[in-house]
Amino acid sequence: MLNTWVVMPTRLPLVRRRCHACASERFRANGKFRVNANHKRIDAWLLALCTACGATAKLTLLERMNIRSVRSVRPDLLDRMHANDPALAAELLQDPAVRRRNRIALDWDGAWRLDTGGSERLDGEGADVSVRFAARIPLRPVRLIAEGCRLSRAEVERLLAEGALVSPVRLSGRTSSDFRFTLKP
Repeated sequence: MLNTWVVMPTRLPLVRRRCHACASERFRANGKFRVNANHKRIDAWLLALCTACGATAKLTLLERMNIRSVRSVRPDLLDRMHANDPALAAELLQDPAVRRRNRIALDWDGAWRLDTGGSERLDGEGADVSVRFAARIPLRPVRLIAEGCRLSRAEVERLLAEGALVSPVRLSGRTSSDFRFTLKP
């Protein structure tokens, strides 16, 4: 029987970046944007607040784009920025180009949950499980399997070493891609 598990975000991830005011390293993006047009140029930022002192950091999305380039920016994107669309904030935070430009990393601790669809404990029975990611959340497959099967990570590692847990993909390290695994009886 194929079970489907879904890794779902519960909120926007924290942004890892040093605060200029208090030296904290965590910011919370609240989905607010700032768009500024000056003559023939446009800038756009995603605003994030320091979790310790509340200072604001601006994550650059568009920087000094010429008016000709502005026409290449999709009007719906600008409309979503003006409307402070939280779904757009989630999309842009997961964009590798935005993270590289702003030299930030994302902290997903406590920002996701695993929906097992009500499947019971799987360790005593043979089961095929498909794990799907609703967002690009980098997690360790061993941790997901342990949480979904209600086992310790050490027990999952033991099952993997014994060959009772098999997968066509490597289960060590982190992944944000969908994968499958089989738990043998």
